[in-house]
Order: sequence, then C-alpha cells, then structure tokens
Amino acid sequence: MPSWRVAIRVLLDTQVLILAHLGSLPPGVQEMLAPVEIEVNLSTASLMEIAFKNSIGKLGMSEEETRRAIRDLRITLLPLEARHAFELFSLPLHHRDPFDRMILATAVAEKLPVVTADRIFRRYSQVKVIW
Repeated sequence: MPSWRVAIRVLLDTQVLILAHLGSLPPGVQEMLAPVEIEVNLSTASLMEIAFKNSIGKLGMSEEETRRAIRDLRITLLPLEARHAFELFSLPLHHRDPFDRMILATAVAEKLPVVTADRIFRRYSQVKVIW
C-alpha cells in the first residue's frame, strides 16, 4: 500500500524571503517552513518587487542572492496569471502597495495562506495569515 503525503501549501510574502536571506526569520517561522511536507510558494510579483527595490536602492539583494534564497527554501514560483489579476477587482483597498496586492490576489486565487508579519494582510477576510 503506498504511503500518501499531503503537502501543506503556503505563499510567502516578499519580506519573508528577504528575512530568510538575511538569516533573520523568527525561529518558529523557520521551523514551520522546514519540513518537506510544506510546499513553500512565492509569487513572481515578489521577484518583481525585489528587483524593483534593488534597482532603486531600497534593497541590497542581488539576483544571485534571490536565486539562492529561493533554492535554499525549496520555493515553488507561481507565475502571475490572469485569474490572479482578476482577483484584484474584488480586494478591498486596505493595502495600497501594488506588490502586496498582487500577492494577496494570488493567495485568494490559489486558496493559499500567506506567511507574513505584515499586519495589514490580516484585514483581508479572504486570506488566512500565518505569523
């Protein structure tokens, strides 16, 4: 009889990837993301945010460092899709940051909880927030 594993899927906010890269994730969050049964996802909106903030000097995380952080956390990248963008129409305007709104829309469309310390994410009843 085969052994079935059900993966728990989560979506990371950009700041979680950055904190992981810096070695600054709280121990509890780091432990939660470690098991192989956890499927850690990242929206390509987060890659865009990192690249944008790096190019304007607000973040010192290179492409190579970003790739390494993604590899080290065993992250699955989720491409932005039209169905994600359509979710933006129904999201309340609690958050004005366009990258965070894209991450939230992705979470809603994919039915994924978001791992974040951003308290504004908790205002969205459509999204479960972890952390």
